[in-house]
Amino acid sequence: MNYRMIAYIIGQIVRVEGILMLPSFVVGLIYGEQVFAAFLIPIGLSVIAGTLLTLKKPADTSIFAKEGFVTVGLSWVLLSIIGGMPFVIDGCIPSPVDAFFETVSGFTTTGASILTDIEALGYGMLFWRSFTHWIGGMGVLVFVLAILPQADTRSVKLMHVMRAEVPGPTVGKLVSKIGRTARIMYGLYILLTFIEVVLLLVGGMPLFDSLVNSFGTAGTGGFAIKNVSIAYYDSAYMDYVIGIFMVLFGINFNLYYLIALGNILEVLKSEELRWYIGIVVGSTALIALDIYQIFGNVADSIRYAFFQVSSIITTTGYATYDFNTWPALSQIILVLLMFCGACAGSTGGGIKVGRIIILIKSGLREIKYMLHPRAVVPIRFEGKSADKDVVRGATSFLIVYIMMFTASVFFIEMIEECDLVTGFTAVAACINNVGPGLGDVGPAGNFAWLSDASTLILSFDMLAGRLEIFPIIMLFAPQTWKNH
Repeated sequence: MNYRMIAYIIGQIVRVEGILMLPSFVVGLIYGEQVFAAFLIPIGLSVIAGTLLTLKKPADTSIFAKEGFVTVGLSWVLLSIIGGMPFVIDGCIPSPVDAFFETVSGFTTTGASILTDIEALGYGMLFWRSFTHWIGGMGVLVFVLAILPQADTRSVKLMHVMRAEVPGPTVGKLVSKIGRTARIMYGLYILLTFIEVVLLLVGGMPLFDSLVNSFGTAGTGGFAIKNVSIAYYDSAYMDYVIGIFMVLFGINFNLYYLIALGNILEVLKSEELRWYIGIVVGSTALIALDIYQIFGNVADSIRYAFFQVSSIITTTGYATYDFNTWPALSQIILVLLMFCGACAGSTGGGIKVGRIIILIKSGLREIKYMLHPRAVVPIRFEGKSADKDVVRGATSFLIVYIMMFTASVFFIEMIEECDLVTGFTAVAACINNVGPGLGDVGPAGNFAWLSDASTLILSFDMLAGRLEIFPIIMLFAPQTWKNH
């Protein structure tokens, strides 16, 4: 284990986090808020600690898979601890455990909140809260790789870091150099965010609201700045703009790079994209039919169905209607979409469409083997045979995912003694980085009623879900810390 190199990278990440707090500090000053202590203390601590850890570059810069997982896991925990300090110092979230939960929810783009009155927060805090979504959406480590000059010279080594953070069954480089890959990804990310901000401004949304709502959409996070979420604006235009961009941010960013190169046919051939769009369209149609009795017209039924399907499958968590009041069929579809998630290589959470395709095809192959034991049945994904490691990885992920999910539901129910719908969907919403669930944690509820123990369990679930479980679990494995 190369501890010196792990500390060196974490130092760079912590220092970057301090710098990324500056825009929120400036926003607070613009609106005349007393945010000096709330932001300058964590900014100072982050910059000083980061500088001390990076004063001397390690002689051995080796980064292998184990170092990559550990670096990512520790970084996200530290980011969340430091990121929660402004809330505690400001006093808007006095409990460190609750502040940690809120910040983990922000960075992991979950959107679950312990706040009962969001509008009571100052502009600086609201900006930081939503900005954590934007930072965590593409990944702060990817951002660091994008700005590090040495990223191009250690592409193979730093790929282990990127693979540990970017969601999906497979992660590859867009170009030969990892630093350039990270810059391309963030360039596309910034461009799409900017376009959404402009479109929301055109629709009459104030600049501040346009920025923070776009941060939540881009990161597929879902922290709203109004107590009733996006329903506050009550605009079909806003719903469709945000809904469409949620779907766009749930698409693999590699496909946007292909579009930029003019390879439209390659994009259209994407199997995962076709499944993803098909699920969105099919789910919207079914829910629109199911809720027609509530709205009484086709236009509103499609509008609310599309927005909520887009929000849940991309694990954003914005709401324009309390779907707790919808028929059981619609609620079941939305719960299934929580587990499905968006595409690999996107900012969305969940199991991922690509991984689900591989698991379905793997199951069908086993059935064929039973019927024809000697048959050779390869699993084809995206037009080519899937690597055995990819299939094994998808299966292993699902097994560990189910074990962690089951254990979390058990402990939440044991500690809180809440109804099963609330406990089950609370865990589903957190481990899949969705945000709202059903029951007491639905769109009209929150997570404020949870005990500290349950809050920490769900914080762990959010981190595990965002990092696809293994980087977080490896922190608790004794073998991880042994030198071989």
